[in-house]
Amino acid sequence: MNGRKIYEEISSLGYDCALYLDETSQHYLADMHITDGAVIVSARETALITDSRYIEIAETSGLSADVKPYRFDKPLFEYISDCFKNLGAKKVCLDPGLVTVKQLETLKSKCEGVEFGFEPDICLKYRRVKTPAETENIKRAQAITDATFEHILGFINGDRTELEVAAEMEYYMRCKGASGLAFDTIAVSGKKSSMPHGVPGDVKLTQNSFFTLDFGAAYKSYCSDMTRTVVLGKADDEMKRVYNTVRTAQAEAMKFIKAGVRAVDADSVARDIIKDAGYGEYFGHSLGHSLGLEIHERPAVSPRSEDILVEGNIVTVEPGIYLPGRFGVRIENMVLVTADGCEDLTHSPRELIEL
Repeated sequence: MNGRKIYEEISSLGYDCALYLDETSQHYLADMHITDGAVIVSARETALITDSRYIEIAETSGLSADVKPYRFDKPLFEYISDCFKNLGAKKVCLDPGLVTVKQLETLKSKCEGVEFGFEPDICLKYRRVKTPAETENIKRAQAITDATFEHILGFINGDRTELEVAAEMEYYMRCKGASGLAFDTIAVSGKKSSMPHGVPGDVKLTQNSFFTLDFGAAYKSYCSDMTRTVVLGKADDEMKRVYNTVRTAQAEAMKFIKAGVRAVDADSVARDIIKDAGYGEYFGHSLGHSLGLEIHERPAVSPRSEDILVEGNIVTVEPGIYLPGRFGVRIENMVLVTADGCEDLTHSPRELIEL
């Protein structure tokens, strides 16, 4: 029934309906992922407009009572124009960040008598706070991710390559019920672990160095995100010091997070610990981000964020230290923001693991 929330807001702003052409908003509003079509939110219903590839799925998959599927039998924008006429729509809401110049030009040429207005992030605003059903999907995705980490610890050895480890993780996530990957798996060893978004290569794992694994499953298209940094062999004293600094920074940030706190302050808790340990210049990214149907959503937990965390947000907590040309460490958990704290959704161990 997500469409009803959107309609209440856009109607209060003087719009007759809202049109969404991007896949993510369509999925959120219609409870189904399609790659070609549109969603129109009106007083009458949330219309899912799709083609022959998806119509049978839409008609048989038990969509919410608010969603009604339609198969377009002419060029999509001509069909959309007919829908506006049938609705008597004169003013239609678009999200300016989710429509291309070409799409807007086509709409204006096909939809005579329709005025298009722009309201940014209405859909995204509601996606920030996860419903119980969305939260459950993310928890299921994370359970698969946790199981994958436990599995991969028994797979890693000095004869494996980064690509072999990444492939095994992705295969295992699928076998455990993932609907897909949340993002491309990061599995980088040795000096490459200093690259926060390094790409796995056909190279064997480095002995006595860090091996960073950043990965996530999708369950019913909802994402999980977790990072663990392990050692193949033994860690030296500096490696242990860096690892423990990151772990402490993450733990203290997780203690701080609750509804009502500023995201920038949560970031500062972790950043100050890393700075005080002498590694401030080596933590270059944000503490975390929200996620859901997309791997990066709002609110952001960053030094520049203006967001206030509220109950129902799900955010990552992922401090890191990256020493260029040497090694890097990142530890990442997902938490559900609650009224008096946060619930840790990630259950894999955070202690330093030496394999």
